[in-house]
Amino acid sequence: MSSKLYVGNLPFQSDAAHLRTVFGEFGEVVDAVVITDRDTGRSRGFGFVEMSSPDAAQAAIRAMDGSDLDGRRLTVNIAKPRR
Repeated sequence: MSSKLYVGNLPFQSDAAHLRTVFGEFGEVVDAVVITDRDTGRSRGFGFVEMSSPDAAQAAIRAMDGSDLDGRRLTVNIAKPRR
């Protein structure tokens, strides 16, 4: 099982440091990135968090999927591999 998570419906003011802090409660965060628009540099409202273990990833999914973050209901699940 993968430990890389897709995080959707992020508040537009969220950044990678904020994701690291929020998801750090469930285990070590290896990497966190918020995807931005290449023309404007603004957040596109989603990102990815890589946890140190599959167990930490599952704990984060159970706790964060459907939870409220700054007024937005998050979608958190295992990231699909890139094609």
